[in-house]
Amino acid sequence: MHKYNIGVLFDLDGVLLDTEGIYSKFWGAVDEQYPTHVENFTEVIKGSNLHKILHEYFPNDEVRTQVTTMLDDFQKDMSYDFFPGALKWIQLLHEAHIPMCVVTSSDQKKMEAVYRQHPEFRGYFKDVVVGEMVQKPKPDPECFLLGAKLIQVDIAHCYVFEDSINGLNSAMASGAKVIGLSTTNPATSLEGKAHLIIDNFQGFTIDKMLKL
Repeated sequence: MHKYNIGVLFDLDGVLLDTEGIYSKFWGAVDEQYPTHVENFTEVIKGSNLHKILHEYFPNDEVRTQVTTMLDDFQKDMSYDFFPGALKWIQLLHEAHIPMCVVTSSDQKKMEAVYRQHPEFRGYFKDVVVGEMVQKPKPDPECFLLGAKLIQVDIAHCYVFEDSINGLNSAMASGAKVIGLSTTNPATSLEGKAHLIIDNFQGFTIDKMLKL
């Protein structure tokens, strides 16, 4: 039994990795090539997994195949940079023997690209939930409930870090304690959608987290 008897669940993009802006450019380009006619398309899909995006916004099979290929090629070569303070925060939790799980809407192919750039990444986490592992994507709470199960910590004793509106709704519905990061959306737009809102992990501590 670890000292704190808690667990931590992290969304990936926009929380640990500074990639949301890069993805917005990608999906914006896709929307230009294959118009969805959805207002603020790149914002609407944040937190959604690929299967949901493809089947909800791209009804044509050939287009879905092309978009999938474009995304695979894009993710192979993109940079997966940690937000300032994110890696230090992960290391702090790891040193405290607090079990952690990444809960992402991204697929396994993308995670393999992350592992290639950051070989140490996988060692910090007890498990990783990817989009293919859930039937109902965010904003449904299934992914976070699965993450808690995999690290063997009751969801009520888990702390979730999220940035997207879909992700925050998912986390709140799960019954976890939720910390929203204003990395993707302004802090004012996150009010009421999390138990605590922070700008980033710099200066954040376990004691501050436990006060929730």
